[in-house]
Amino acid sequence: MTTVYAVTLALLGLGAVAALYRLGRGPTTLDRAVSVDVITSLAMCGAGAYAAVYGDYSDVPVLLVLSLLGFVGTVSLARYFPEGGQ
Repeated sequence: MTTVYAVTLALLGLGAVAALYRLGRGPTTLDRAVSVDVITSLAMCGAGAYAAVYGDYSDVPVLLVLSLLGFVGTVSLARYFPEGGQ
């Protein structure tokens, strides 16, 4: 494992911890929805970093599905909640 990959995973982990904190502590439902979207994006970044470092691109379809689910979920939540998100 290279140093750059280790630093990347550490930063992604820090971002995930911050998003999990916001997920549990968020004052509004929209804060929680955004944190779930951030966690999905961080998972995609982790899978992409793995593919780049090890040259194993078999998880590219998983990245595609995660990106589509994240987009559809975010758009549907934005349409569902009224302005203000309380």
